[in-house]
Amino acid sequence: MPDPVSPRFSQRSLWAKDQAISFLMQQAVENRDVISLAAGLVDEASLPVAECRQSLDRLFSDEGRARSALQYGTTAGADGLREQLRIHLARQEHCSVDELGVDATRFVLTTGSQQMLALVADALFDPGDICLVAAPTYFVFLGVLNGVGAKAIAIDTDEHGMKADALETELARLNAAGELPRVKLIYLVSYYENPSGVSLHARRRREVVDIARRWSHYQRLFVLEDAAYRELRYDGEDLPSVWSCDETRDTVILAQTFSKSFSPGVRVGYGVLPSELVGPVCDLKGNEDFGSANMNQHLLTAVLSSGRYVSHVDQVRAAYRAKRDAMLQALDREFAGVSGVTWLRPNGGLYVWFSVPEQIETGFASRMFQLAAKTHRVMYVPGELCYPTASPRQRKNQMRLSFGVQNESGIAEGIKRLAAAVRERMGEL
Repeated sequence: MPDPVSPRFSQRSLWAKDQAISFLMQQAVENRDVISLAAGLVDEASLPVAECRQSLDRLFSDEGRARSALQYGTTAGADGLREQLRIHLARQEHCSVDELGVDATRFVLTTGSQQMLALVADALFDPGDICLVAAPTYFVFLGVLNGVGAKAIAIDTDEHGMKADALETELARLNAAGELPRVKLIYLVSYYENPSGVSLHARRRREVVDIARRWSHYQRLFVLEDAAYRELRYDGEDLPSVWSCDETRDTVILAQTFSKSFSPGVRVGYGVLPSELVGPVCDLKGNEDFGSANMNQHLLTAVLSSGRYVSHVDQVRAAYRAKRDAMLQALDREFAGVSGVTWLRPNGGLYVWFSVPEQIETGFASRMFQLAAKTHRVMYVPGELCYPTASPRQRKNQMRLSFGVQNESGIAEGIKRLAAAVRERMGEL
């Protein structure tokens, strides 16, 4: 028999390999005695068991509705949920449903907001096209961009998010270099950013939309607002969405999810799309699933229409506020007197952005990561993952710490272990 030949995989499969998220999940499974401050998972105690049970009982008490829920759905999603989402979004925007300026056809339901991010990338990018992102940004979306062959370019940020002047300067540079025709998208995590916990300043939200419009010389330059953490606000200003700054509704793509505020297992997210994008996104989605889980969408419709969702989110916020405070108190306590160590104090979300002295690298292959994970049994997300590879703005001395999955005692112990690892590493220098 002839020797077996190797399979030849697509270029896109090669671009998508070696995702950091897969490594982190594997480490969590294989090292169960490690306290994970890495996992962006939600608090199991906050999951809505009673709300789901009651809503399912209500749904299945009507045989016709139950059969409809158990049947295939449509690519764009259940009509009832899309109408409920108009009400939900109007509540967030502090306006009437009519004042939103969009009907239900502009809402596309997805398997979590991650699918919406991937579909938008598929719809917009050819290999070599450019996406402008914050420095740092959501590292899983950087993987999505790699998977379609797009180039991510990082824009400077500060404690108020992406700098509008830096965004303008980069677009001017790209234009002068003849690369502006390749620029398709500006990506922002607008509320309590994963990883930094920073929210984009209210003034900058409108500035980013205005910049996108002014630099749409060759094609529409879209803004993708990832608002996954919008409902997890613990204190601070209730900021308007970037989407609300786009009065014509033709520039900003709004992506939201119920994974953080309700349940990741239900896996319902959605996008509010400019009209030109609805068709391309649904065409691509039809090739993938011709309709995300219909049963889950009917369940969430029942939850939203019952009024139980709002009270549940209030409980979730209270639980996470306590855990955020527990992490900040532990950092204050365990790192008191340790020079060169800083962290940001978020007003919401699930993450604290932590920096050590610049000479200490925190990546997977670093001595710091090995000390933390193997010796002191605590895990974090290396900050370098949150920058485009080889970006001049990439910093290698940062960590993303999550307070989502641990209870308050687990958070305190995890920070204690992290402090021991940092002190040991600093003592080696």
